[in-house]
Formats: sequence, structure tokens, C-alpha cells
Amino acid sequence: MEAAAKIYSIAPQDVARMAKDFMEKSGLTITEVAREINYHRTALSRYLNGKYESDTTDIQAKLTQFLRERGKVVTPITQAPKLQKPEFFESRDASGIIAVCSTCQDFTGLGVVVGKSGYGKSRTLEYYTKMPRVAYVECDDIMSCRDMVEAIEKALGIPSGYGTIWKRVNGIKEFFNFNKGYLLIIDEADKLISKYTQKKMEILRSIFDQSDVGLVVAGEPKLESQVKGYLARFANRVDNYYSLQGLTKKEVMEYLEPFPFTDEALQEMIKRATNSQTGCFRLMDRTLNNIIRLMDGQDGEGITEITLDTIAKASNMMML
Repeated sequence: MEAAAKIYSIAPQDVARMAKDFMEKSGLTITEVAREINYHRTALSRYLNGKYESDTTDIQAKLTQFLRERGKVVTPITQAPKLQKPEFFESRDASGIIAVCSTCQDFTGLGVVVGKSGYGKSRTLEYYTKMPRVAYVECDDIMSCRDMVEAIEKALGIPSGYGTIWKRVNGIKEFFNFNKGYLLIIDEADKLISKYTQKKMEILRSIFDQSDVGLVVAGEPKLESQVKGYLARFANRVDNYYSLQGLTKKEVMEYLEPFPFTDEALQEMIKRATNSQTGCFRLMDRTLNNIIRLMDGQDGEGITEITLDTIAKASNMMML
């Protein structure tokens, strides 16, 4: 991997130090320098003493120019940019989920996505909501039929009505039939189904059957057996299906490539991401977040490589 490009900047404290040194040697006062750079004496004094509360960009630039014009060499320091994770990582699972979503949206199909918690399912679905005409609803165990309908209305920007559920569901259908090309994503859909009730899923089936809309329901792996066991009329309409497989070793290495892991530390991160029992994307990503905090904070000063000890410190910040 190519080395990260360096950026050049001058730390405020360095400019202040050089300015005070120049003033001491030249005999200039704060008042005189403030007049030269067209700043109030109090503002300059606070800047020189590290107490300037406003944006320092302008006063620092003027003071730097003042020093250069008087032969004072102001040498920029080099600072490596902060290491950052990719905003979105297109793993094979992410590609599979996106393929289901785009196909269902383009051809008004019904799709099912299942995956273990922590595999990145919701993250990818939320990423897809950046596409035009996509509505996303995340469900929970205590959601009633009325709650679910209201959540869909909110996702679509429809004012919540006060009529019956039947009337409001028909309003949603009318919206989709008038605004064609939509995809409705129902995440955590397994929380809507039990052996005692399937009413919420029947509402979704009704919306799909009587609307010009694509529908994707997603949830834990048990969603598949729930749909097959309790919702035959729903199951026989499924056009697209994807089951998350988890990250591969190669994908983990690609995701972590910008970070200076030692070989041993990298193997530990691979284990956290791919272990069949406890490994997942979320565990790896949470660990990486804490490693970045350590590197950016005071405890991270001087860290040039990420070791097993660094991972141990990052893990102490988590509940594993």
C-alpha cells in the first residue's frame, strides 16, 4: 500500500512561541505587533497565551505573515492525516444485499435478507436508503400494527392519519401506486412474527400485493423459518433471497489495510471478524473504533504500529 500523503500545517502553539521569541529579541510590544497585524491587543495576548477561544485561522495567518516579512523563518511541521475507516465497505455480503434491494426496486419484487446480528445487514440496508425512493423502517418487539403503519407513513413523509388501520394502509397503497419506483425496506422483521400472530406481516403482504412497490424484509436467520412456517402466502411470493455469510479473511485484510497492524495483531483482528462462534463485522469494527481513539488521544502518542497490546487496551474499553 502506498504511504499516506503528508499534509503541512503550523501548530498554533508553534506560531505563538516563535512570535513571543521574536518580540523578546526585537523589543517589540504586544500593542505594537497587534497594530501591525490589525488586531486588538487583548485578542493577540490571548492567542499568544493559548487562551484564544475563537477560530485562530485568521490571526495565525496574519501573525505568520508578519514574522516572515521580518525575516523570521516559519517552518511548517509535517503531520500525517488521521487514519480513517472507509465510509462503506462493499464486501460480498454488502454486494448481495444491494443486489436484492436494487432488483426488488427495479422490478417491484419481494426480497428476503437474513443474517446473524453483527454481520453488517442493517448497516448495508441503511446505506442503500441513500438511493432515491427508498423507505426504511426498523422494527422492534413491542411494535403494534398501528405502530408499524405509522412508522411506514413517517418513512414516506405521509402525515399520520387518525382513521382505522385499514384506511391508513390504503393511504400507503395509494401513495405507492401514485409514486412508482419505490422500495420499502422492513428491517428486524423477525420481531414482527410469532406463532400467535402474523397480522403485521399480512399487512406488509397486502401492501406489496396491491401496490406498485418493491419490498425487502430483513432479519435474523430465524426469519426464514418463520416465513416458511407461518406465512405460506408470503413465502410463495419471494422473488429474491440472500443469507449473509460473514467476512472473509481477504476482506478483513482489505478493510484494515490502511492501519499499521503487526502480523500478530492482524491475525487477532481476523479472528474477531471471522470466528464461526463469536466473530463478526461488528466486533472487529468496535475494536477498531477504540484503537483509533487510542491513537488519536493522549494514550496514543507515539504509537507507530498496532500490536496485540494495543488491541488489549482497546478491548478493555468494551464489554466482550
